[in-house]
Amino acid sequence: MALEGELAGLMAAAQRGDAASYRALLRACLPVIAGFARAQGVRGDAVDDVVQDTLMTLHAARASYDPARPFMPWLRAITQRRAIDRLRRAARRPQEVFDPLSYEAEVDPLPAPGAGIEARERGAALARAVAALPEGQRQAVEHLGLRELSLDETAALTGRSKNALKVNLHRALKALRASLTPGGE
Repeated sequence: MALEGELAGLMAAAQRGDAASYRALLRACLPVIAGFARAQGVRGDAVDDVVQDTLMTLHAARASYDPARPFMPWLRAITQRRAIDRLRRAARRPQEVFDPLSYEAEVDPLPAPGAGIEARERGAALARAVAALPEGQRQAVEHLGLRELSLDETAALTGRSKNALKVNLHRALKALRASLTPGGE
């Protein structure tokens, strides 16, 4: 309560134009503002920023203070608003954090070495498996699956009915799955 009375008295004197009282008020407010900021969750160098922002606001709003009312709640309200502003700005700004384990565990966006070889090997195995299919099944896979033609277009090319092509494609996919999957289906 002694601090409340001291700060309220300094503020009232500062409002009357006493420059020395105003300087004393600002010095006395520094630890109080820092404590309020920390209570709001502000940490590190951001506390100093909140203190500066609060002092600037206090300077701009000093005429709005009513000497008949307590000073500390007025100062706390200003500090809380500046602390919230600072926390919001910090939340919007990405922060770089030194974390060597995360750096080393980062997934490389490039394909793994040898991935092209594996893809070519899988493509060659698929080509061999498709070539080993009976003629009707092979045509259904080539036209419908690989070239992505419609049933109507494939029926016109092969001379088979749409139902026969569907059956051939189903049987071909089952056979390919069995031959390309380790251990069968």
